[in-house]
Amino acid sequence: MRTRAAATGPAGDRPADVLVRAVRAAGSALAQLVGGFGTAVPALAVLVLLVVAALTAPLGAGLLAAPVVVRALHALAERERGRLSRRGPEIVAPDPAPTGLRPALADPTTRRELRWALRHATSGLALGFLGLWLPVAAFRDCVFPLVWPFAPADTSSTSLGFGVAHSWPEALSVSLLGVGWIAVILGLTPAMARLQARPGRTFLAAGPDTDLSLRVAELTATRAAALDAHAAELRRIERSLHDGTQNRLVTVTVLLGAARRMAARDPGRADELLERAQSSAEQALAELRAVARSILPPVLADRGLAGALGGLAAGCAVPCRTDVDAPQRCAASVEATAYFVVAEALTNIARHSGATGAAVTVRTGGGRLRLRVEDDGRGGADEEGGTGLTGIRRRVAAHDGTLRVTSPPGGPTVLEATLPCGT
Repeated sequence: MRTRAAATGPAGDRPADVLVRAVRAAGSALAQLVGGFGTAVPALAVLVLLVVAALTAPLGAGLLAAPVVVRALHALAERERGRLSRRGPEIVAPDPAPTGLRPALADPTTRRELRWALRHATSGLALGFLGLWLPVAAFRDCVFPLVWPFAPADTSSTSLGFGVAHSWPEALSVSLLGVGWIAVILGLTPAMARLQARPGRTFLAAGPDTDLSLRVAELTATRAAALDAHAAELRRIERSLHDGTQNRLVTVTVLLGAARRMAARDPGRADELLERAQSSAEQALAELRAVARSILPPVLADRGLAGALGGLAAGCAVPCRTDVDAPQRCAASVEATAYFVVAEALTNIARHSGATGAAVTVRTGGGRLRLRVEDDGRGGADEEGGTGLTGIRRRVAAHDGTLRVTSPPGGPTVLEATLPCGT
């Protein structure tokens, strides 16, 4: 086993493994660059509108438009925080900016968002455009020899717009440029994605002049919720052992004592008592197994999160489908929390929703595990109604996660939980 582990370590990776990782990293980087392009264009539009509002302010029109543009800036910055948090470490948002125009313009958060918009609308826009253009250029140049015989005689041979191929060797040489673009994609796009994300991670996070007392209070409440959840779990285990297993074992002890006293006088009656004692012992073992599975389900270690959730869906009284795309394993406690969240949600659906179908979706990315449980039931789920949502929220909060429940009357009910993957 030592030899195999050493052969598969970083120093012993096969070229095919290195290539696969490079392709995956480049694909993820291209997706980030394109996503950044999707926020860079609105950032440029917001900056143009701010300039127009400033120029028309003496006429009065700019003063009316400025608050709308400022709100658009805040909304775009919040969208960028969410995008970057999905692709990497979470960006802690600062306190909300004031709603009035003058206070908003004087607010440090607004000024930092303006600096981000300026950087993102220039360098971020250019990098995002490259993220769109490079794959197209690579494909175009690589396949050029295949389409060259059918192209007009004066068509430029390269994606850069220069050169005209007059022979097969010249047409084939264009494909070498396509190979070069592929090398650029594999080698440079991860760094380009990091460069594009840097202004957002620098200016959109809570700055040194931001009051973080709200975040401190949130973490304090999270710690208290974690302690409460831990204490409630210990009480649940203690009740299960005291009310169930302990009573079974007491019954076994009493039956064995009675059988021993009766063995000489009435062997048949003693055999009956021994059978009852054996049955009680088997029930006690089953209850012990149930308590152990409730602490950390062994199915998670045996089959992983996807297999464990598939088992829950198969055992649900309501038809349920699962869609789990979680190649990144999370900490055992996080996976156990995800398992219990889904188990409690499916139990609620079977008991209270009147649904005819349910769906469980799981995704990982950016160091977060995201759960979504949806049903087509009657809706109206209420945490105060004893449906277990309070327990789910406490479990999620214990990991500094988030929980959102949407359940309008008439349905559908959607439960979304986000948990840090942990280490």
